[in-house]
Amino acid sequence: MRPNRLAALLAVVIWGSATLPAWADTAASQAVPVATEQAQPAQSRDATLPDQLRDFDAYVERVRQQFNVPGIAVAIVKDGKVVLERGYGVREMGKPARVDEHTMFAIASNTKAFTAAALSILADEGKLSLDDRVIDHLPWFRMADPYVTHEMRVRDLLAHRSGLGLGAGDLLYWPGTDYTTEEVARRLKDVPLTGSFRGQYAYDNILYGVAQLVIEKASGQSYADFLQARVFTPLGMTETRFNSDHLKPTDDNVATGHAKADFKDLEPVAPMTWHNVSGAGGLYASAHDLTKWMRVQLDGGVMAGEGDDAKRLFSAKRQKAMWSVITPMNIPEPSVPELGAVKPNFLGYGEGWQLSDYRGRKLVWHTGGWPGMVSRLTLVPEHKLGVVVLTSAEVGAAFNAVTMRALDAFVDAPRTDWVAAYAAAVAKAEAKADETWQKHVQARDAKSRPSLPLAKYAGRYRDAWYGDINIAQEGGKLVMRFSRTKSLVGTLSHWQHDTFILRWHERWLNADAFVTFNLDADGNVAEARIKAISPRTDFSFDFHDLRLVPVKDEHAPAK
Repeated sequence: MRPNRLAALLAVVIWGSATLPAWADTAASQAVPVATEQAQPAQSRDATLPDQLRDFDAYVERVRQQFNVPGIAVAIVKDGKVVLERGYGVREMGKPARVDEHTMFAIASNTKAFTAAALSILADEGKLSLDDRVIDHLPWFRMADPYVTHEMRVRDLLAHRSGLGLGAGDLLYWPGTDYTTEEVARRLKDVPLTGSFRGQYAYDNILYGVAQLVIEKASGQSYADFLQARVFTPLGMTETRFNSDHLKPTDDNVATGHAKADFKDLEPVAPMTWHNVSGAGGLYASAHDLTKWMRVQLDGGVMAGEGDDAKRLFSAKRQKAMWSVITPMNIPEPSVPELGAVKPNFLGYGEGWQLSDYRGRKLVWHTGGWPGMVSRLTLVPEHKLGVVVLTSAEVGAAFNAVTMRALDAFVDAPRTDWVAAYAAAVAKAEAKADETWQKHVQARDAKSRPSLPLAKYAGRYRDAWYGDINIAQEGGKLVMRFSRTKSLVGTLSHWQHDTFILRWHERWLNADAFVTFNLDADGNVAEARIKAISPRTDFSFDFHDLRLVPVKDEHAPAK
């Protein structure tokens, strides 16, 4: 068995959904062939591209091959114009349909900037202030601490400084669950706070679901309807969908995500929907549509016109706030020397955007991670430059390598082999993951046996914030099922003492975990804890926050 890994650091992907520093370790990748195409001239609205982009098609193909990505879409805007938009590879491995600039991908946490923009639109209209307390709009809202409940402002929902731990509560909707958006938000009262309020940065998704509810309360519309009427339609974003439930199977040009089952075999991944926390990462969009989004951002919220006659999506005041650091972030050292040039001088989070610098230029950017897809959107305000890279595999190294080549071309930076640099980071990350697994193997007491018969571990368990998890004895084995998450079904096999390894039946999840049963003085199970086997498992599998207590009354209502 190989150790789990993080689809993209602080992400994804990701998958879940967080931001991936450009200099960080990225998802593991094995160099196996993917579909190729003959390089053709990049589609350009401007015949004068920088010299570093003259071989851009061949470069992106090299990225696809190195990091095993079936499909990539790229778009670049400069000085208010689309200078390049193009697709590479295929929408789904083994099928002929090709990716183009109109192919829709899940953009995951790049959705967060849309949620921030929606709040800004409502603030411009006087329907709310980002300084409002959340309970002024949602009186039922509760955090685990009464002080945090009382003082939480709308702005705090966007800035990752609530006191929640990294990815806390993500299992309420990741992988997809049957909870509603409000049910997810109401369960926040039982999600533990592990840090101080406004004391440190810790990426979360769940509070963007609360922000979604604030938008709905203030606007009187569903979040989907608000985005369609107030953002997508005004910007002409006809190739954007609220989430996978809104895709048109027979008409839409959509990419399929891909993941490596057991870290070996690349395979298509079924679409996942965030119907219950869409404000954190639900959108699908094409590179072509995202050029419109980047242009309105770079134009300070202006959609058309100039001066007093300008038609705006949001005010210049609100844009300045969205692009200002609220929560400072620590700056890690580059994982390999080859990424030294990407280390920023400052790093922080604003309202739905990550903020840093590259070679002295301010960057406004975000990444997105999703089962089988990861992406990055980057703005360089000083150069009126925007770059978006959408990919159909869980390899942050790919979108970073493409993004950095594009940035270098326009800021006149030295030509750098970013493919080699990120490949070195991937290799180091893989080595670290293997080392972690070997430490577990060496520490194992393979001769030990469980303290109890398997039947004694079976039963219904309850966590205060997630709800019920069931363990049943089936065919001489223990099988665990998360009651609200269809995808989370796995078999337990003994590891040592009262610890088992949980192997998910859907192998592309790549999130196997240790399950440890703690016994009371009478030899009965008092509690079960779950912990991902590798620290590189996507953080949205926040198993470690679960405290599973046996439900004594088997007739008690399920949660």
